[in-house]
Amino acid sequence: MTDAATNPLLMASELPYGLPDYREIRAEHYLPAFDVAFAQQRAEMAVITGQSDEPTFENTLEALERSGDLLGRVARTFLTVSSADATPEIQAVEETLAPLMSAHQDAIGLDSELYARIENLHQRRDELELTAEQRYLLERRFTEMTHAGAGLSEDAKERLTALNQRLSILTTTFEKNLLADTNDLAVVFDDAAELDGLTEGELSAAAQAAADRGLDGHYVIALTLFTGHPYLSSLTNRQSRRRLLEASRSRGSRGNEHDNRDVLREIVRLRAQRAELLGYDSHAAYITSDETARSPEAVRDLLFRLAEPAARNAARERAALQEIIDGRPDAFALEAHDWAFYTEQVRQARYDLDRAALRPWFEAERVLRDGVFYAATALYGITFTERTDLPAYHRDARVFEIHNADSSPLGLYVLDLYTRDTKRGGAWMNSIVSQSRLRGTAPVVVNNLNVPRPAPGQPTLLTLDQVTTLFHEFGHALHGLFATVTYPSFAGTNVYRDFVEFPSQVNEMWIYWPEVLANYARHIDTGEPLPAEVVDKLAASEVFNQGFATSEYLAAAWLDQAWHRLGAAGAAEVSDVGGFEAAALAEIGLDNSVVPPRYSSTYFAHVFSGGYSAGYYSYIWSEVLDADTVEWFEHNGGLTRANGDRFRQRLLGVGGSKDPLEAYRDFRGRDAEIEPLLERRGLND
Repeated sequence: MTDAATNPLLMASELPYGLPDYREIRAEHYLPAFDVAFAQQRAEMAVITGQSDEPTFENTLEALERSGDLLGRVARTFLTVSSADATPEIQAVEETLAPLMSAHQDAIGLDSELYARIENLHQRRDELELTAEQRYLLERRFTEMTHAGAGLSEDAKERLTALNQRLSILTTTFEKNLLADTNDLAVVFDDAAELDGLTEGELSAAAQAAADRGLDGHYVIALTLFTGHPYLSSLTNRQSRRRLLEASRSRGSRGNEHDNRDVLREIVRLRAQRAELLGYDSHAAYITSDETARSPEAVRDLLFRLAEPAARNAARERAALQEIIDGRPDAFALEAHDWAFYTEQVRQARYDLDRAALRPWFEAERVLRDGVFYAATALYGITFTERTDLPAYHRDARVFEIHNADSSPLGLYVLDLYTRDTKRGGAWMNSIVSQSRLRGTAPVVVNNLNVPRPAPGQPTLLTLDQVTTLFHEFGHALHGLFATVTYPSFAGTNVYRDFVEFPSQVNEMWIYWPEVLANYARHIDTGEPLPAEVVDKLAASEVFNQGFATSEYLAAAWLDQAWHRLGAAGAAEVSDVGGFEAAALAEIGLDNSVVPPRYSSTYFAHVFSGGYSAGYYSYIWSEVLDADTVEWFEHNGGLTRANGDRFRQRLLGVGGSKDPLEAYRDFRGRDAEIEPLLERRGLND
């Protein structure tokens, strides 16, 4: 137990922008700080609900927005660490915290007296003379509380709270199991010959990973969050490719203490029961009812519309790969672990393009400063200064201060590039401090990636996929940095789940933009730009393998929907996770043994421990807007300050303070059209 008077989490940070002083924070500080923060917000809520005055926007909604300031600070400080540096001590805190946080959130979200005050305001909204942002806040708060179950009977709320607490424990368990099994299944190789095809830098990273585990003289390849692995495209040894993919696909389903099958089945059952309690046929119906999609049927229609042409394209691609293999003296039938490797062979044969050989042009620091930052400066006029004097939560994380074009301060950006055993898989953005005019706060945002660390003295050379991930996640960061709102509920990326990926996807367009690419894609040794003919080949080959990419994504998106379209009775009947997956993939026509889903259920963190349950469709849903927006930029001069300012002011800058599709129409002048997406993914033939 720590003394509240000396707990650094209970004191306002003296660092710029309210950045927590992680040098002073230890794992044992978190739970006592949460206890104080919970109590403080409960007291604030008692004042709101206990007053006899008629509800007003100021004494109810604005007071609600002011409440929980300490809790928000402590939670964001902790959640940053629990995802990026989950030591055993931090994991223990998380396990204890999960049901406590769930209970606290329900105590507020299901409070009958608070709901009555907000309902009263909602009924009188036309006579309250509210600003547009205030009216939208009132509408969203009323909708969210109704959606969460605030209008249920007290008995139903008690059952709902129990379900939510149990689900918080289960999702935390799923994430912990996945991290442990992913680390345990990292593939150990004894001989460098088994890793033929990797670059010198990749080999040194594997040797370093082995040394970090006390396996000097060996090589360790850590698994990625998704089913595949970047190295599958370059490893010449077929058995090594097989080992890597088999390890990835076995996560969470090996019958050991980290098996996630029973965990995810209980999650599905309880989510279905909760949806039924709230008046919905399924968890998917519950979730989509408060997204832009509005219904699981709309999601199904889009996924099935795209699945047939995607599967057809994947079949054509498979035939092309098999043709290459059949030309070998030891021809064999293509398997899933062969796909990426022979895709590169086809690219070389058709386009004379070796994507793996491009890594010397994508040195990480240059990509960051001369690519990601350069594009942001050209579009928005913002500038970046590294602040080595400011502490982050881990020695790998770097802090940058950002200023607007007029030199006014904007916020802090933290980049945590490298993989480690305490970091969960994948890549993401989160906020440590959220912007709010009401609270007088400026944003501090974080990007996390999982790039293997090279041996000391070796440069970090990125793959094209990693370059894409960095631009993508920085798009989320821009959303978090630029949103300028009054109320904390609307800060940054607090928008509909099936809209949130849109700004990050748009930011990917600058990867190949000629001015940007010429600035960052320079050879690590010679400084020469990426040759123009290579750039042309990249563009020409862009649609190739889209059948695979679209199919693996749609397969995962449909698995998410299939699990969460189940009603309570149907969910209770599922006993075989693998059998359920197979039936779901057959239903959508994506049961292709050589194109496995991007995520299988037992390691599908997005939906069983993250915030994408019944919402993984969001990526393709948002991509309709993205492709349409890219077309707008291309037709209006591309990389210009005028275009950047329009996108910032009308979309990124509004955060969640406006209906997102209304904001899109304000930017684009019309609703998005699907044709640019179909063309991009080769689905229009």
